[in-house]
Amino acid sequence: MKYLHTMVRVSDLEKSVTFYSDCLGLVELRRIENAAGRFTLVFLAAPGDESAQVELTYNWDPEAYTGGRNFGHLAYAVSDIYATCQRLKDKGVTINRPPRDGRMAFVRSPDNISIELLQAGPALAPAEPWVSMPNIGEW
Repeated sequence: MKYLHTMVRVSDLEKSVTFYSDCLGLVELRRIENAAGRFTLVFLAAPGDESAQVELTYNWDPEAYTGGRNFGHLAYAVSDIYATCQRLKDKGVTINRPPRDGRMAFVRSPDNISIELLQAGPALAPAEPWVSMPNIGEW
């Protein structure tokens, strides 16, 4: 058995692709347009690691998605959690659970999917402004 991907339904494909690629840094691997099925699939992965993919599924007919938290979360290891969170913050992404411990943070996608960011290797030393930042909303 081999892990292939996690599928996430999205309501605005371009907004979601921008979040996952421009903000999180994932790379689009392939895109499938299915006119008969009226959907688009976009597969993304972390640079250099195509073994763990995210499939964004966009159904062309409008559909309301609620309760993103019941999905759980996607998790990515990052080389510098503070720099990653700052880059996301600079792009307008809310840091729902700041990396106060130098180890873990949470953000949400445009469709309210929770994304966990984990410091690769040992935790970084606690640092401002992250240590003093409160949690915002749910993660």
